[in-house]
Amino acid sequence: MPSPKLLWIADETHVQAESDWNGPESGFAISRVTSLAHAAQVLRAEEFDCVLATGCLPDCNRLDILEAVHGVNASARVVFSDPRLTAFEAAQLVRNGASQVLGFRDSPNDLLKCVREACEESRRERKQKPVRGPAPWEQSLVGESRAMQDVMNTVRIIGPRRCTVLITGETGTGKEMAARALHAASPRGRLPLVAVNCCALPDNLLEAELFGHVKGAFTGAANHRTGRFEQADKSTIFLDEIGEMPLELQAKLLRVLQERELQRLGSSETIRVDVRVIAASNADLQERIRQGRFRDDLYYRLNVVPLRMPPLRERRSDVPLLIDHFVAKICGYEDLPVKRVTPEAKERLSRLSWPGNVRQLENLVEMAIAMCGDRDTLSSADFGLFPANLQKTPVETPPDPSAVLPMPIRFETAVSDYERSILNMALAQTGGNKTAAAELLGMKRTTLIMKLRGMRPKETELELVS
Repeated sequence: MPSPKLLWIADETHVQAESDWNGPESGFAISRVTSLAHAAQVLRAEEFDCVLATGCLPDCNRLDILEAVHGVNASARVVFSDPRLTAFEAAQLVRNGASQVLGFRDSPNDLLKCVREACEESRRERKQKPVRGPAPWEQSLVGESRAMQDVMNTVRIIGPRRCTVLITGETGTGKEMAARALHAASPRGRLPLVAVNCCALPDNLLEAELFGHVKGAFTGAANHRTGRFEQADKSTIFLDEIGEMPLELQAKLLRVLQERELQRLGSSETIRVDVRVIAASNADLQERIRQGRFRDDLYYRLNVVPLRMPPLRERRSDVPLLIDHFVAKICGYEDLPVKRVTPEAKERLSRLSWPGNVRQLENLVEMAIAMCGDRDTLSSADFGLFPANLQKTPVETPPDPSAVLPMPIRFETAVSDYERSILNMALAQTGGNKTAAAELLGMKRTTLIMKLRGMRPKETELELVS
């Protein structure tokens, strides 16, 4: 049976003073850290049977250590040992979840016994605890990179709460997926999430969409209508592109967030709602505040818990996992056998910059599956990538405008020759694949085929692949 794993948190002085103490070291696999940030990092990477905190770190107190450990692993056994601990501090630590607290009256043998008992309890609980797969909400957040693990830890901690969350990140990073994961991780997940895109409706209709209206409130209001906030009662509302909301409506939204009550357009009746608000924006809201386009009080009300979705270029190690995820998802939609992607294609896709982030990757995978026909394996060419060792066909450089034209010259022939060289180069780089060549040249496949048909047979240097 492997030795119990112990994470020992202590400041530099305390570690040096106890380096000769062999009590807990006998029979334990010990990892030592001297800062709270390092401890949190190690706890995310490994599972320990017990955490031992001796002394006090200079940048935090003991309650900070306990909160940080339980923030990563709520069931972790934490033992504190410090002769300077007062009875009040010891009681406070126990009330907040510490397993044992030892002071100046306790010997090294007492500490050894406490640590061993904590490790045994942890192992026993782990054996009795049924093995469970990932929670349903975890399946929507794909990735093993540190950036995505931070996102998943945040969702795991704040998912069950009612606190308002502001999700930021570039377009296509998966902000709505994070919002749905937060909703699914909460007790409100039994009800549907209500999503509103704040820039998809004209300003004069967005207020009625959010808060509802009564009959006759404005021209065209032929009936009563329940707003999205009322629909989200006891559930969650997701306000996407919140930075595009007009200033007049921002003030009304602020009141709903503060008072949890609203009025329909054309009505004086106050309606109370129990709703959790998750907002998202790909714009820099602080910059918009400086420009006078966003209210600072609304920003602080929304930004109770910030959650940043990392761009795909910051989590390149997740690209192969995302490719497999999207292949399985899209093949499932199309009722196709799940296709395989070559390791070379995955490796090359991982090196791309992905300005459109995860959404761009998903669209590229869908295109590759749609265009590959009956083949069960997707290669680099299916994604518009070209063989790395393929020599490029040289392109004839257009003549310098300041140079004297050789006479006589036929304009149509010169343009045709230049166009032919570009088409041949694209076909060479794509191995004759017309779809990939059209993608490379930024034109439709049908346009490329028409241009090729307009050439004489001898002008096309490659045998084309359909």
